[in-house]
Amino acid sequence: MDQFVLNLIFVGASFALYIGIAIWAKAGSTSDFYAASRGVNPVVNGAATAADWMSAASFISMAGLIAFVGYGNSTFLMGWTGGYVLLAMLLAPYLRKFGRFTVPDFIGDRFYSRTARLMAVVSLLVMSITYVIGQMTGAGVAFSRFLEVDNTTGLLIAAAVVFVYAVLGGMKGITYTQLAQYVVLIIAYTIPAVFISMQLTGNPLPQLGLWSDHVGSGEPLLKTLNEVLVELGFKDYTGHHGSTFNMVLFTLSLMIGTAGLPHVIIRFFTVPRVADARTSAGWALVFIALLYTVAPAVGAMARLNIITTIYPEGIQEQPIAYDQRPDWMRTWEETGLLAFEDKNNDGLIQYYNSENPPAFADERGWEGNEMVTFNRDILVLANPEIAQLPGWVIGLIAAGGLAAALSTAAGLLLAISSAISHDLLKRTFTPNISEKSELMAARISMAFAIAFATWLGLNPPGFAAQVVALAFGLAASSLFPAIMMGIFSKTMNSTGAIVGMVVGLGSTLLYIFTYLGWFFIPDTNMLANTPENWLFGISPLSFGAVGAVLNFVAAYVTLKMTNEAPAEIQELVESIRVPKGAGAATDH
Repeated sequence: MDQFVLNLIFVGASFALYIGIAIWAKAGSTSDFYAASRGVNPVVNGAATAADWMSAASFISMAGLIAFVGYGNSTFLMGWTGGYVLLAMLLAPYLRKFGRFTVPDFIGDRFYSRTARLMAVVSLLVMSITYVIGQMTGAGVAFSRFLEVDNTTGLLIAAAVVFVYAVLGGMKGITYTQLAQYVVLIIAYTIPAVFISMQLTGNPLPQLGLWSDHVGSGEPLLKTLNEVLVELGFKDYTGHHGSTFNMVLFTLSLMIGTAGLPHVIIRFFTVPRVADARTSAGWALVFIALLYTVAPAVGAMARLNIITTIYPEGIQEQPIAYDQRPDWMRTWEETGLLAFEDKNNDGLIQYYNSENPPAFADERGWEGNEMVTFNRDILVLANPEIAQLPGWVIGLIAAGGLAAALSTAAGLLLAISSAISHDLLKRTFTPNISEKSELMAARISMAFAIAFATWLGLNPPGFAAQVVALAFGLAASSLFPAIMMGIFSKTMNSTGAIVGMVVGLGSTLLYIFTYLGWFFIPDTNMLANTPENWLFGISPLSFGAVGAVLNFVAAYVTLKMTNEAPAEIQELVESIRVPKGAGAATDH
């Protein structure tokens, strides 16, 4: 069967499933729309949370970034996984016990301030819109390849599908859609990895295959990869070549950013009890681990496969001719995300590090790396084709990549929608709005959010995972400190929380826009985004941790200059943190 037809079958069947679920679980009330009436089973919520959290960045982009950098980009794995543990253990149960629909709802009531609520809404919108750019970017990449359309058309198709099931179903529909999407994406991610691990190492478990011997060389896989990379002038795969300081900051930014993600936090408002929030958090971590333990192997094996494709007879022999390039290269070239340039007109594909060329480069008359474009976001999607796996596997990974992008996009759009309809309209400006009108406002605001995110996705400021990293930095610098202080500081007042959020979000946005352009508009940056221009060597992707520190400092300095939170608020915080009926501790 033709590959395009197979892709249509897999993608079409998955979309039919999602839309069918949305129709079945159509939200009939604001409680359905915002929190699925707090009736979601903890295991189901765990799988939905995993799908919500494992976005296009995790499925499509992360392994690509690891593949082309190696150990230095393991920060994505460490930061995101560590952050989820932080969220699950430290924040989720307390937020569920507070019993609100949204993060701005919690901040507004805990800090007894309309201004605090509005600042939380602003922070949520800035973070969520930045995050959703990455999802739409990833969906556009997947659509453009597997439906054989250009990137813009692919992005528009993705927006239309999300519109149907997110606007219709709300949290209730999104929850069960995300459950289906998790099943699709984890099968799609794991099956190609198993095939490739068997090919390269003979071990069916990719997690173990990464540490096994390479069947071609008889040496450990990572040692083989290191050797071929160094031979081509690249840095070794397992070494650390960047700034340790920046690496620590970036990991920390991803961790606390994860713990401040509103679209993940609201998932814990959907379970019946506080104990269920803990249970669903544990299940979500299990479901997440199934993908995150495979990703390092996917990255390493894909990088080795790319080199083997170009140098089928080994590095010391001539590379393949451009006219003889495999079909996967031809099809990805059509998307514009892969491109070659024959710089020395010899008809062959030279792939090496032209900034540190190997000794044989001059001998062969090479004049530069001829793989001039290789978008990192295509690597996982192209992996089955690179490894020459069956056509049904390619169709499966197409469905999985789209499921990852669309599941998180839906969660983010719900967070945006509920912030506007519930926190701005219902809780701030029009408290007497009817439930029917509020539900309509939620759907209209989600439609506008989808349109805006699509427009931004046409000109993203980086690869999917890099754009998402910016969003995590914004969450780290704005919402995370406010949530932490709201739970663990009885005395923190509204003024301190507001000043902290303004300082944290403002400083992070200013730093990001300085290097990436104002509102990510191309050519509006004040400084080039290069290490020599960064303040104290801190990357824009890593500044969220600094913004969080500034947030905490500003909040506590302000608290020292103002009155503590009222007594009733302090009692409220104490009631959240201490289980009902708990007695005094006794000696044993």
